[in-house]
Amino acid sequence: MLGLKLPTDPRWVNIVEKNIEDILTDHAWCEQKAASTAVSLIVSFPEYTDLIQEMIALVKEEISHFKMVHDKILERGWILGRDRKDEYVAQILSFFPKGGSRTTQLIHRLLYAALIEARSCERFRLLSEQLEDRELAEFYRKLMVSEANHYTMFLGFARKYGDRTEVDQKWNDLLSFEADVMKNLSKHQSIHG
Repeated sequence: MLGLKLPTDPRWVNIVEKNIEDILTDHAWCEQKAASTAVSLIVSFPEYTDLIQEMIALVKEEISHFKMVHDKILERGWILGRDRKDEYVAQILSFFPKGGSRTTQLIHRLLYAALIEARSCERFRLLSEQLEDRELAEFYRKLMVSEANHYTMFLGFARKYGDRTEVDQKWNDLLSFEADVMKNLSKHQSIHG
C-alpha cells in the first residue's frame, strides 16, 4: 500500500529498543514538525480551500500526537530532549529543484509530506509488531493508522492539483530516490534515520 521501494531493515528495532528515550524525543519533534508543515501549507497556499480545511484538522491532530508522545516521555520520568537535525528529511528535500511555479512548489511539498508520512507509517508498523515493550508497541500501532491516512491525503492532494501522469512520475522517481537514501540509514536512534 505504501509503495516504498526499500523496507526498513528490521534490525532498526534493536537500535530503538536500546534507545527508547532518544526515539521518543525524536518522535515528539517529528510530530511538532508535521504540525509546522501543515501551518506552512496554510500560510503559503491559502487559495486552496479544501487543502486549508484539511491542514487545520491536521495541525490539531499532529499537536495532539506531540502531546501524546510528550506524555509518554514524562510517564517514564524523562524530559523532552532538544531537537536534532533529521538527516533523512534533509536528504529527501534535496530531490526536487528549487523554484518553479506555485503549483509545482505545492505539488513537491505535498509529495515530500506524503513520503515522510509513508515512511513513518512503515516504521510505526515495525515498532508495533516488534517492540518488547507491549504498551509502547500498542501506542505505535494506533499512530500507524494516522500516518497511513496522512500519506494518502497528501498524495491525493498532489494528484488533484497536478497533472496525474506527471505527479505519478514524480512520485515514482521520489520513491526510487528515497530507496537510495534509506540504504545508508536505519542505523540511528531516530524515527527516520
